[in-house]
Order: sequence, then structure tokens, then C-alpha cells
Amino acid sequence: AAAANKPVGAAVHWRHGKPNLRLAGFLIAGSVPFAAAGGFLVQYLGGESTEEFLLKAIGVALLFAAASYALRMYLQLRAVTSGNEAKQEEVVVRAVPTLLVGAVGGLLVGITSVGSGSLIMVALLLLYPTLSALRLVGTDLLQAVPLVIAAAIGHVVVSGVDWGVLVPLILGGTPGTFLGA
Repeated sequence: AAAANKPVGAAVHWRHGKPNLRLAGFLIAGSVPFAAAGGFLVQYLGGESTEEFLLKAIGVALLFAAASYALRMYLQLRAVTSGNEAKQEEVVVRAVPTLLVGAVGGLLVGITSVGSGSLIMVALLLLYPTLSALRLVGTDLLQAVPLVIAAAIGHVVVSGVDWGVLVPLILGGTPGTFLGA
């Protein structure tokens, strides 16, 4: 469903938000290979108890996302209370940390589907605090398109699709994504 809905949001932000293409490119290079391997890793690591493995992995990923949000809020509050203001300027992309964020985010998305909009966004906020919110969201949505497509392909090959769940998610998610973006 994300593979169908994310391009809608990315297209709207492309028109209005001008995502940072260089930053998105490094994220994509790091995330796509790991996301594509996610379904295969679940099958390999889960073995006989794939459901149990996935439930634990999703729980860990959600706790990690919550902790990263809390860290971001703490750091932002600390910066604001000390009188610092973030300047809105063009960022210098740091290749290695951005590739690593993409790889970790891609792995988490590939295994659990958690991370595309949560963990990667928080990591981008921490790495690039001067990037405007509009460019940040646009960049995250743009990089998420190939990321979620790669993860979806890996899972479809390994375990197939539940069309009864997928179709309503796309039918409701596409207009919601358009309006939200």
C-alpha cells in the first residue's frame, strides 16, 4: 500500500516543496538494497516462528522510533531554551551518515515496515536541523518511494499479498495522502 501511496505524496511535494535530491539520492542508495532483503531476512531469521519473530521485531522498531522522537524533542527543546535558532539555509549533505541512515532505515522497513516516515525523518532532523520542514518532508517522501517498492517486492516474493487488506488501504490511503501532502 505504501508503494502505491508514497508516490502520490512525493509528487505533491515535488511540485510545492522541492525535495533535496542529493540527500534523497544518498538515502535511496543506502536503503533500497536492505529494504529488498527484508522479506528474505524475515523468512530466514523467523524460521518456523515467523509470526512471533515479526511481532517482536515490530515491537522493537516501534520502541526505537518512540525513543528517537523523544531524543529529538529533548535536543530541540535544549537548543531552543539556550537561545539558538536554526537558520534556513541550503544544507551540506554528509554522505556517510546519510548512507547509514538509509541502510538502517531500509533494513527496518524491509523487516517490519516501520521506519520510512518515522525513524528516517527523525534521523534527518538530527543530521540536518537547518533543512526546512517542507523540504524535509518532501525529501523523506521522495526517498521512501523506491524504499517501500523494494521492501514490497521482497515481501511479495517471499509471502505474497493479502488483496483484501491491500485494496482498501490503497483506496483510502491514496486520497488521504494527496490531501495530507
